[in-house]
Amino acid sequence: MRSASAKTSARKGPARWAAALTAAACLLAAPVAAKESLGIYSTWGAFRDAEVPRCYAIAMAEPNERRRDYQPFASIGTWPKRELRGQLHIRLSRKLSPSARVTLRIRGGALFVLTGGGGDAWAQDKRMDAAIVAAMRSASEMYITARDSAGRRFVDSYNLDGAATAMDAATLGCARLD
Repeated sequence: MRSASAKTSARKGPARWAAALTAAACLLAAPVAAKESLGIYSTWGAFRDAEVPRCYAIAMAEPNERRRDYQPFASIGTWPKRELRGQLHIRLSRKLSPSARVTLRIRGGALFVLTGGGGDAWAQDKRMDAAIVAAMRSASEMYITARDSAGRRFVDSYNLDGAATAMDAATLGCARLD
């Protein structure tokens, strides 16, 4: 659950979130100039990269004071030429233990065991991707839990305000790239 200061920060800093989302989008590779913003929706952004082509909704994990190996983000992507839609990608805050179990809990009860390695995690298949996206649409928060390479448990938290709208914007943005 988000702290009062994190909630206040999210409400008072839309420009901060917009800048952070743009920076996170840049982490997804390709030249920065190739990315087109489709909109910022609360703590989520939607972007299109016509060169690949791909579109995605993306958000950074909630800030915390814990050590991080990576800047964590969650994205839901569409790659029209690959016929992939609604694909989850999580960049974790820490490098995973080789035997780590990565779980995604979406507020409201949905629990998913993801696959992953290094600092990344994904749904196990397209059916799980679709179930995760559906659960995200009606929830307010999600949490990813795993053990890092030193065996320590960690949690990355995400506010889902704006996620559904950002996912829709990304899907529509890629409809023009088909």
